[in-house]
Amino acid sequence: MKISIITATYNSAATVADTLDCISRQDHSDIEHIIVDGGSTDSTLEIVRRFPHVAKVVSGKDKGIYDAMNKGIRLATGEVVGILNSDDIYTDEKVLSAVGGAFSDAAVMTVYADLQYVYPDDLSRVQRTWKTGRFKRKNFYYGWMPPHPTFFVRKEVYQQAGLFNLELRSAADYELMLRILLKLGMSAHYIPRVIVKMRAGGMSNASLFNRLRANKEDRMAWRLNGLRPYFFTLYLKPLRKIHQFIVK
Repeated sequence: MKISIITATYNSAATVADTLDCISRQDHSDIEHIIVDGGSTDSTLEIVRRFPHVAKVVSGKDKGIYDAMNKGIRLATGEVVGILNSDDIYTDEKVLSAVGGAFSDAAVMTVYADLQYVYPDDLSRVQRTWKTGRFKRKNFYYGWMPPHPTFFVRKEVYQQAGLFNLELRSAADYELMLRILLKLGMSAHYIPRVIVKMRAGGMSNASLFNRLRANKEDRMAWRLNGLRPYFFTLYLKPLRKIHQFIVK
C-alpha cells in the first residue's frame, strides 16, 4: 500500500531536515513524500535536495498552508494520504507501517493517533500530550477532534468529500475533519499511541486575537456543513487542552 505524505514548507530551513529525516527512516516499503514549497528564500529547497527519498517537489507562491496541502493532495498517487508539517516529526520508524496495517482493513477510511507537543529547541522535552481516545461521532459535540498531523485519509475520501476550504485560515483542518467524520460519517480507526511530535506554538494559539478568530472559524466550520453544535461545544474545545498538560 502506497502512503503519500505531504509536507508544506516556507522558509523552513531551521526544522525541515528533522521532518525529512524521520520520513526517510520509515520502514514502510512504499512511501511517496511530496514537498509543496511556498517559494522559500532560505536554504529550505537545498536541504530537501539532500534527501533522495523525496518523490516530488513543487515550489511557487500559494494562498497559504491549506492551499499548499490541497496542491499536495492533488499530486498524491498513494492509496492513503497523510500530512506532516515541516516542523513536526514521527516518533519512530514504524509509524507508517502501523498506519498501513490499520488501512489493511478495507472498511477503515481514516486513521488517527495521539500527539505530543514538544519544546522547539529540545524534541525530547514534552510540554503536553494530546491523547485522543476512540472515535465516537458524538464526541465532536463535546469539543473533541483528532490531531490533524496524525490524521490519515484514503485518497478516495478526498475525492468524495473535497479538500481544505480556503475560506478558513486556522480552522480548515477542523472543518475538514467535521465534514469527513461527522457530516459524512466516514469510519475512523484509532492507533492508541503517540505517533507525532509537534513543536509547541501555532497559528490558532499564538495570541488572544488568533484564539478569538479560531473560535469564530470553528463556528463557521459547523455552519458550512449544515451542522449545529451544542451551546457549549466550542467553549469545551480549548478547555480540553487543559488535560493535555496533565497526561504526559
